[in-house]
Amino acid sequence: MPDKKIRVLIAKPGLDGHDRGAKVVARALRDDGMEVIYTGLRQTPQMIAEAALQEDVDVVGLSILSGAHNALVPSILEKLRENGQDDVFVFLGGIIPESDIPGLLALGVTKVYGPGTDTRVVCQDIRAALAKRA
Repeated sequence: MPDKKIRVLIAKPGLDGHDRGAKVVARALRDDGMEVIYTGLRQTPQMIAEAALQEDVDVVGLSILSGAHNALVPSILEKLRENGQDDVFVFLGGIIPESDIPGLLALGVTKVYGPGTDTRVVCQDIRAALAKRA
């Protein structure tokens, strides 16, 4: 029996309308053999958590370029926990100041990526996180 495909939800929370990076990552994950669900722009934390629940994903990837990460990410993590999705890994990419990264990791974000990150690294990190859980 073949291994279960890794299911990843890629989401653009908040009012940020720039989704090129999210689409590039989504395509790279798909090309790496993962099943990718892209929610589209302007998603609320509730919409993201609900989509993650309905799609039964292993990973949520968030792309935030607006600077609202310190408001949006805690809310998304809270909604995921409310839905009993404590086992979902959350990855974050975008324009995130270095000084904000330790706080986001402490909240439960698995990894934070900045502009120019090699998508192969993202794929490897997702697989490594899931391997640790298994």
